Amino acid sequence: MTAPAAGAETRDDYLALVREIQRHDHLYYVLDSPALEDAEYDGLLRRLRALEDAHPDWRVPDSPSLRVGGAPAAAFEQVVREIPMLSLDNTYDEHEFAEWHARVALALPGERIELTVEPKIDGLGIELQYRGGVLAEASTRGDGRTGEKITANARTIREIPLRLTEPLDVSVRGEVYFRTADFRALNEELVAEGKAAFKNARNAAAGSLRLLDPTITAARPLRAFFYHVPEGESFAPTQSATLARLRALGFPVCPDVAQVAALDEAEAAYRALLARRNALAYEVDGVAAKVDRYDFQRRLGATAKYPRWAIAWKFPAQRARTRVRDIIVQVGRTGALTPVAELDPVDVSGTTVSRASLHNEDQMRALDVRIGDEVIIEKAGEVIPQVLEVVAAARTGGERVFEMPALCPVSGDATVRREGEAARRCPNPRCPARVKESIRYFATRRAMDVDRLGPALVDQLVDAGLVKDVADLYGLSVEALLPLERMAEKSAQAVVAAIQRSREGRPLRRLLTALGIPHVGETVAVMIAQRLGRLSRFAALSPEEVEQELAGVYRIGPKIALSIRDWAADEANHALLAKLVALGVDPEEPQPGEKTATGPLAGKKVAVTGTLGRKRDQVQRDVEAAGGVFARSVSGGTDYLVAGEKVGKTKLDAATAKGVKVIDEETLYRWIAGEPPG
Repeated sequence: MTAPAAGAETRDDYLALVREIQRHDHLYYVLDSPALEDAEYDGLLRRLRALEDAHPDWRVPDSPSLRVGGAPAAAFEQVVREIPMLSLDNTYDEHEFAEWHARVALALPGERIELTVEPKIDGLGIELQYRGGVLAEASTRGDGRTGEKITANARTIREIPLRLTEPLDVSVRGEVYFRTADFRALNEELVAEGKAAFKNARNAAAGSLRLLDPTITAARPLRAFFYHVPEGESFAPTQSATLARLRALGFPVCPDVAQVAALDEAEAAYRALLARRNALAYEVDGVAAKVDRYDFQRRLGATAKYPRWAIAWKFPAQRARTRVRDIIVQVGRTGALTPVAELDPVDVSGTTVSRASLHNEDQMRALDVRIGDEVIIEKAGEVIPQVLEVVAAARTGGERVFEMPALCPVSGDATVRREGEAARRCPNPRCPARVKESIRYFATRRAMDVDRLGPALVDQLVDAGLVKDVADLYGLSVEALLPLERMAEKSAQAVVAAIQRSREGRPLRRLLTALGIPHVGETVAVMIAQRLGRLSRFAALSPEEVEQELAGVYRIGPKIALSIRDWAADEANHALLAKLVALGVDPEEPQPGEKTATGPLAGKKVAVTGTLGRKRDQVQRDVEAAGGVFARSVSGGTDYLVAGEKVGKTKLDAATAKGVKVIDEETLYRWIAGEPPG
């Protein structure tokens, strides 16, 4: 492309330059076939920026200049999808894979069933929305239904097309990842700067894509592969045709996809990729096998959790041999002391492992792990390093037996081990390690979902004496946070705002889960919350009254009731409840049957019979979260009976007699997803 004379450029020249740079981006990042030297490409970019500086009104939404990132965001907006991003069921076993294939064949008798076998990339799920062929919105997978809007960050990934080759309105899903070499280089750079390295490439991709400052994201060599269009048959008739059309539209598509027509061919494709695993440029933890034809996928349908037409066949965990340098002890939020082996660094599944959990004192003794031992480790589920066995034949006699400490290594209190428990514990609730872990757990998504409270900030808050328990979070001010390291005023304001959002935006069940009461998980927390109503009532009851209130409540037996009473009887816990209420943290629990503003099942009473794809407790939570009432039996007021497999006659007969509509699990979850109940 010949540049016009200086000052003679027209808007058509500018648009031609945009397309030229986009063409070179595609050649370089997607096709790996650059047509320009770096200096020539940089010259085109400089000319583009000069034109946009001189003519700001010329700038188009898909300008390559947007790839450098813009101003930092204060927070990410939420994006709610009409079609959720489902997870795949998975297996590590070839017999289970064969059983899945047999179920597919049984459901499609007489049909020729072709599969695509695709590498399962170890990255972060992402969805892109294009309007008129131009990238309009990008979001993370999140929980499948709701993700985070990260459009500015996605634009910085040069493999992602800003404009398609066709002016389509389309949603496209894929995976953002790091190439193995790029991930290692990033970690080396972080360590050289005195920063913490990422534990694995998946965490690095997620952390980089969710940075509030897109200029930092732009500086990291993120990559992407795309493989799914939720519109399905309106886009292409098959999965293989979808991949081909995505490639033609300008998307990067993984080249290592096999199309097979028989079980033995699918197994061969799995083994071939497993053999090449360590030679691939990216990390992969298995294959995703999918029925190719979309009309077949539609006939197969889905369970409540997974599509029946696909399965992830995971690779076996990789093992490595290394030496135990030392054994240290970590203190958790409940005071449990966990022995951790510090190892000679070793590469496992493409990441460097230098620590592995020994779980508890009994497990350490059963393995007979000693300081100085050579051990075999593996990454369970490709994530958590664990010691598998000791290489006893390699012992020299210089190894040392490790004894669990009699005193907490953080607070200095005498440790205790209760009868029947595997864990030795620090009994001091004010132990700094316990406080830090309690706050981290309190802030997690399954609890109070307090954004901005990362591990480093929690350490600073506790070490500075600003927070001695979770209630102190709600007394924090911007002024109190400013003296902390790397805390600017905007950051402090964002932290305080995130904490305040959790004060009023969470039901009582979430707070009860966040408090970490022994034996009180998410399901039991719902039962307690519905009985007690709000936190101030819990705080006003004596321990004996708490036990009496919970006696006979469904799913709360004597052991759980006693555990909650004992927790409430602890003066520190009782004071914590009172302190939360005094700080204005007094969440209320919506009672069964109360309509919610956005609940698709608002006011509907739902009963269940038979075996479902999800656990009964999960179905109950989903129905109630959608505004419905979960019924234990069928009555005249029941609206729907969800029938699974191996149903009993009692509820079905009652539903027939009382005119209650019987539906399947798939229908229920379509309604929960937003389709109006029939």
